[in-house]
Amino acid sequence: MIDVSSEDLILIGKVVRPQGLKGLLRILSYARSAESFLNVGTVLLKSDKQELVEYKISSLKAHKGVFLMKLEGLNSLGDAERYRGAEIFLKKDLLRREGDEDYFWFELIGLTVFLSSGRCIGTLKQIIPTGSNDIFVVKEGKKEYLIPAIHGVVEKIDLKNKRIIIYEVEGLLDLNEV
Repeated sequence: MIDVSSEDLILIGKVVRPQGLKGLLRILSYARSAESFLNVGTVLLKSDKQELVEYKISSLKAHKGVFLMKLEGLNSLGDAERYRGAEIFLKKDLLRREGDEDYFWFELIGLTVFLSSGRCIGTLKQIIPTGSNDIFVVKEGKKEYLIPAIHGVVEKIDLKNKRIIIYEVEGLLDLNEV
């Protein structure tokens, strides 16, 4: 068992059920790729009846819309069955960025969004993944804006000051107001 603050963790998936007889876990991933798991190397599992338990990842592969994860120490169907329905967490401090302009969604949700003129348009409430780029869902009161998360629209992401600055693209806010 491990003692770690929930603020230091990010929920990254859920165990659907055991897979086979050798301790594999069939997992539903909230991350885009297997690299999110493999780059960290360890996960923390929490089932309804247990505290957080940390495991080293032995292998992970895509399989029919889910991932099959092998963890060190889980070697039988019985071992894996204990984690049916368990939540899977990663330690935030172990996450690695690929570049200077890479951000994790959990860092962006809740940031205040401003136009480059200084006008506040709301708070980033949700990020919708699409095939080509993500969409920021920004809300202020009853107004909701859908902002493409692309370089031509997003001017600056300032985590230190908890804000995102977007360019004032003509018609963007008028067309996207829901």
